[in-house]
Amino acid sequence: MRRRVSEHPECHDLIEVVMDLGRQLLARFPSGDFILSDHSIAAEDIQHAAAQIDDFGVDNRAGISKTLHRISAIRNRKGLIVGLTCRVGRDVSGSANLLRDLVKDGASLDIARMLADEYEKRVMIVDTSNEISGDGDVPHPGIRSARRMQVPHTDVQHKVLIEAVENHMPQVIVIDEIGTRLEAAAATTIAQRGIQLIATAHGVTIENLVMNPALEMLVGGVQSVTLGDEEASRRGVQKTVLERKGPSTFSCGVEIVTKFELRVHRNLEATVDAILSGLCVFPLWKFSPSLSSFSLLVEWRFQVCI
Repeated sequence: MRRRVSEHPECHDLIEVVMDLGRQLLARFPSGDFILSDHSIAAEDIQHAAAQIDDFGVDNRAGISKTLHRISAIRNRKGLIVGLTCRVGRDVSGSANLLRDLVKDGASLDIARMLADEYEKRVMIVDTSNEISGDGDVPHPGIRSARRMQVPHTDVQHKVLIEAVENHMPQVIVIDEIGTRLEAAAATTIAQRGIQLIATAHGVTIENLVMNPALEMLVGGVQSVTLGDEEASRRGVQKTVLERKGPSTFSCGVEIVTKFELRVHRNLEATVDAILSGLCVFPLWKFSPSLSSFSLLVEWRFQVCI
């Protein structure tokens, strides 16, 4: 299998290896799936592979100590493993360069290493499923001097966030993923204490967060406001409108379009206000043909949607 992968022209871009009971072994590359063996996977093959891995967590995920690789299991109704997804994790140095100019402004994505080493901040990573710092008790060396707190179960991540602040005095907290109202509330509390936050949240655009009841507080929240006749006439809108409830937890927001393409909202509150007012938002675009290459900036503006 290793030889077949190494002979593939995209071997350095391998995404994952998939093992499913009764099917052929597959390697997935950017160009598509590649069959590694003509033989079907037997139960013994899956058992042998699973035996090389530490115990799977309640989320059916496991890792390889001091690496960023992730192995996820598929189980049948009896709880037996019938499939494995072995995803390749890579430490890509320079991947945060596109966001370097945002670091001092208080918003960015996965730039823990940059903040800890170059800006000498006390950085604590709250690692939901060990995807940032790798599996095992010793974190991946890619995070350099940043520290890491593991989350035993996703249901208690909001408690781990508060614990990180109260016990370890970080200047920056990096959160793998915010997905619930409790986590969003904890993140808002942390931001109010003056601690820099870097977090990811699932959504294609900022508008998805605005319209997500569980996560809307990250961008200030949304409330319905009834205007007087004179104010509604002045604005040229209906009497009942949606407005941002309060300050945003984050000052900036970044939409990841592709590995080399970002949409940057430098003033997240202005973006949210524009969305709620029915305006089209044209953010800064950043492009890079390679992760360590130049950035091209395009001026952003608001435009009325027709």
